[in-house]
Amino acid sequence: MSTEKSKIRVAIGASLMPVGELIFETDGRRQTSVFTYADEWLENPNSFELAPSLPLNEYPQISTGNRENRRTALPGAISDTLPDSWGRGIIAKVLGGTPTELDFLVSVNDATRIGALRFLDDDGIPMAQWTDPVPRLNQLPDLRRLGAAYESQAKNIKEVAWEILGSSGGLGGARPKSDFDDDGTLSIAKFTSVRDNLPVERAEVATLNMARLCGINAAEARLELLDTDHPVAIIKRFDREGEGRRHYISAQTFLQAGHRDLKHYTDLADLMREYAAEPLDQLKELHSRIMFDCLIKNQDNHLRNHGFLYAGGKNQWVLSPAFDINPVPSKGHELETGISELSGNEGSVEAAIEAAPFFEIDQDAAAVRAKEMAQTISESWKRLFRQQGMTSAAVAAYSPAFEHKEMKYALGIGNSATATKSSEIDGP
Repeated sequence: MSTEKSKIRVAIGASLMPVGELIFETDGRRQTSVFTYADEWLENPNSFELAPSLPLNEYPQISTGNRENRRTALPGAISDTLPDSWGRGIIAKVLGGTPTELDFLVSVNDATRIGALRFLDDDGIPMAQWTDPVPRLNQLPDLRRLGAAYESQAKNIKEVAWEILGSSGGLGGARPKSDFDDDGTLSIAKFTSVRDNLPVERAEVATLNMARLCGINAAEARLELLDTDHPVAIIKRFDREGEGRRHYISAQTFLQAGHRDLKHYTDLADLMREYAAEPLDQLKELHSRIMFDCLIKNQDNHLRNHGFLYAGGKNQWVLSPAFDINPVPSKGHELETGISELSGNEGSVEAAIEAAPFFEIDQDAAAVRAKEMAQTISESWKRLFRQQGMTSAAVAAYSPAFEHKEMKYALGIGNSATATKSSEIDGP
């Protein structure tokens, strides 16, 4: 079987500062890549390693994909610029066959690519270039219609995929969405899915607002087309500052975790002590997000739904604003990323409080914080949901995400001399 080899120049930011070289190779079954930092980058006093797992040195660094997870064919910091299922499906539909990781990499619109890394062809032109401009706010109804047509597997699905490739091909998740120009600010428009039985977009915007009420640094969000049956959640891209781009990596890359590796928040905390800017503040922020997830039954907390932005200095990182936080009105609650080895994947406020010292937080202070957050959520969630146009029936359908034993436990902290364990509280 013949082997195909390609060479890509890696740059960063608006100035296209050379960062390194990526050599990609595949024989149709196996995909590998070799990344080497450029001499100009190594000699630059402002250089930094693209991820803790990609140390700043002159040596070639090899990545190999496998059948379970082909994304490992690229270094994590580069793979994080690729889409997940939504965008990958669009690209695959346009290209046909089984695209390689390199195919996905060079098909993403450079104007909307996640983070600050850019990938240049032999002429030094960033890939991919699209002649169509990034869509604007007034095109949201058309983008929603095209997303629904693609999701519904319309007869002309390849034509639809071509139409949305430039605006949607770089995005992750499984739900329909599109990048767009929000009056000069790059943002993401999230659309209702044809499979929805709950108003997910309304709930996500309300929940991000709720997180900010709780003192969490969450992505800016609002709802457009609020008074229609197809509202659109608008999420401001936090990897853009005006015309500038911010380097971003996922928590999975930060930890150098494989697709199926069992990692916990305590593992993330250990690495943040070494690499986070102002680590005590960052650890406190992470711990607050964990407790918030437990209180609203957010289950989609896998490591690609947490991220870090480069903060300047030598390998200094900060948590990106929280994103993709969605309450799930189910009976049980397990976290996809567990708190610690002791508690496993249990979405327990009590376990989060017990683990607080791993985040450099006193347990008593964590308990006070948990109760404050529970009070804020209990007092505000219905109002916030109604503000986003949610009906009384829909609000009631979401109540299991906010009225459950973990919430009762947190609200009851300090109410008696002997605290009741959350496992002893009746209820879902």
